[in-house]
Parts: sequence; C-alpha cells; structure tokens
Amino acid sequence: MQNLTKFFIGGEWVKPLSSATLPILNPATEEPVAEVAMGSAADVDCAVAAARAAFSTFSTTSKAQRIHWLERIADIYDRKRTDLAKLIACEMGAPLNTVVQSNGPLDHIRYTIKLLGTYEFDRNISGTIIRREAVGVCGLITPWNWPLQTPISKICSAFAAGCTMILKPSEYSPLSSLALAEIFDDAGLPPGVFNLVNGDGLGVGEPLCRHPDVDMISFTGSTRSGIRVAEAAAQTVKRVAQELGGKSANIVLPDADLKEAACWNIGRSLFNAGQSCHAPSRMLVQQDQIAEIEGYLVEAAQAAIIGDPLAASTTMGPVVNKVQFDRVQHFIDTGIKEKARLACGGVGRPAGFDRGYYVKPTVFTHVDPAMTIAREEIFGPVLSVIPYRTEEEALEIANGTPFGLGGYVFSRSREKGRAISERL
Repeated sequence: MQNLTKFFIGGEWVKPLSSATLPILNPATEEPVAEVAMGSAADVDCAVAAARAAFSTFSTTSKAQRIHWLERIADIYDRKRTDLAKLIACEMGAPLNTVVQSNGPLDHIRYTIKLLGTYEFDRNISGTIIRREAVGVCGLITPWNWPLQTPISKICSAFAAGCTMILKPSEYSPLSSLALAEIFDDAGLPPGVFNLVNGDGLGVGEPLCRHPDVDMISFTGSTRSGIRVAEAAAQTVKRVAQELGGKSANIVLPDADLKEAACWNIGRSLFNAGQSCHAPSRMLVQQDQIAEIEGYLVEAAQAAIIGDPLAASTTMGPVVNKVQFDRVQHFIDTGIKEKARLACGGVGRPAGFDRGYYVKPTVFTHVDPAMTIAREEIFGPVLSVIPYRTEEEALEIANGTPFGLGGYVFSRSREKGRAISERL
C-alpha cells in the first residue's frame, strides 16, 4: 500500500490539509504497523465538493454501466482477498480463518450485481408512476469491528442507486478501507463517485454529518455515537440510517438440544473476539437446566484456539486495542464483584500471553438481569447466562433492554420457536 498518508478525493490520491497522523498498532503484538493521516473539516469540504460535482452525471448512468463497474471491482477484489485478510488481521486482530471478514464483502458485491440487474427503478401502480431516485451525496461512517464488510454493504447500495459518497472508516482499522479505495481507483470509477477521508468522529465524522451538501448519513457504531450523529445531521434535516449497539438474547427453550445450543452460542459469542453488535451475549436458560448447559458451555469455550491472527489454526484473536481490552476487563471484574458465577475465563490475559490484547473466553452463569454484565454491551468474548422460570419471564427478560438488534430462539419445535421469536 502506497497511500497510507493520503486521502482519495475526486479520483486522485491527495495530501491532507491537516498534518495530524495516527499510528495503527497490531493488537496481537502492540507494535505499530502503519501510520495514517487524520483529516479535518477542510478535507471533508473537498471530498463533499468532489462527490457533489460527480452526482449529476453519475446519477443518470444506466444500470448496465453501474453493473460493469461493480464487476470490475469484484474481479480486482477477488485477486486481492488474501492480502485484504492479512490487513484485517494486522489492524484489528480477526484471524485469517474468519473468512467472512474478507470473503463476505465479495459475496455482497456479487449479490448487488445480481439484484441491480433485475431491480426496477420505475413502477406503475394503478396508473401512477413511482420512481425511485438516488438520494444524492451520502456520508458513510463505518466501525472498526467489520472494516470491509460494513463499508462494502453501504458502498454497494449507494453505488447501485446512483449516489456518490464519502467514506469515513474507523480510525482504529483504516488500512483495509485504504486498500479498498485503491481497488476502486484501479477499477476506473468516474472521479468523485467514491471518496475516502480518514479521521476521528470529532475531526471528520461530525463535519460530515453537519455538511449542508451531504444528503444522507449511514452510520454503524455505538449508541452513544449514534445519538451525536443524529443530532449533528438534524441541523440540515438530512436522512439518517443507523445500526447501533446490541445486547441480543438467545432464549433456549426447555425442549432444545442443550449441547447444540451451547456450542452455537459460544461460537457466536467468541466469533470476532465477541466484537459483533448482534452477538448473542445474553443466553436465557430454564433454571433447572443451568447446571447441565454450563458444562457444555465451558467445554466449548475452552476449545477455542487463541493466538496469532495470522496463524492458520487460530480461532480467536485479540480485541482491537487497549481501550477495548481495558473495557472488557472492567466488565469481567464487575461481573465477579456482583456475584455472578464465573464458570470459566476471568480477568487478565490467557495463559502464555504476556502481550497483545487477548481476553480469556469468559462465561458467567446465574446472572441476574439487573447485573451490569446483563445490561451493558460489553463487546468482547463474555457470555451472561440468565436463568428463567417460565417462557413469559424469558420474554420479559429478553425484551427488557434498550439494546435490541438481534434475537435468537432454540427449540426442537419450529412452530414453538417461531411463536416465541415473533414476540422478541
């Protein structure tokens, strides 16, 4: 990569108008792997101007033209998948065998190509023409935990609709997004259709949300940041689409296969080191089955292979940085102090690790719904198992959170599981 300290604006790699930079640390080694530029409101102005200038022409391109560009992007991306996976491993710790991090975006591009081929922008309903038109210039703000999947999902939708865009990736995992910009550059997109400015929320995110020439903001991140995004965007009454925090519940009904439920829940809880907003971080189990399922959970958690994200055998890498490591350690310590039963894991690094932001896979059982670990989004490999007496109580507990996002049910009966899921 040659463009770590530049931004992609108007079809060119340009020097930032700010001199600020940020080191990117490998979370497995705590050593710097790169240094990237940090943008400012002035850089945002340049990117928005480029996107605005490109919009009038790009929004009138045909579906066939957009499909052609998407196919070129897919071909180039496919050739670079291995390199992209290594970048993700180095910037935020996702193991190489977490192929969805690098393969998932390619699947999404190909799905968009297929969808766009059959999508009708005009529809005649009882003599009235309903026409779907491009929103305009879109600001795309993406998180560090899915540094390619989330940007691609936003970019593809905006691109297919005929929108132009400015991407602000997370400052904690910008390397793969910079590589993505190089792919778009190689694909020969019209200048200004795709632009990238690195930076933090205050320096780049907020000016992007407030900018009067940005027509829509798409944000994925924390609920706290989402509130600030909505407030900033409201000043110019622009459209806002957000995916925020989660504290998703998995209700295990008494008739479920407990071992299967336990293995699935641990797999999803440890996936991406627990840094997934839709992770089933609350597992609700009938109180008489807690002892049995605890054994399955501990066995599955202890089977995780923790190590270097670049090693082929690793199934769980570190969390993204020291701030996140300290946050997860705080929650584990709080769970212990609040008298939840620690079934496995705990504070500190796993045995054999004296550096790197590695967290022990941790399972708490007999968790009261009022405990901190049952209420707050931890965003790490920590599972809270909450007992319930009746299905009604399970639903009350599952729905008793401001963090929705996902919901899961395990049952041997499809009908029963569906009925419960419809009430989540």
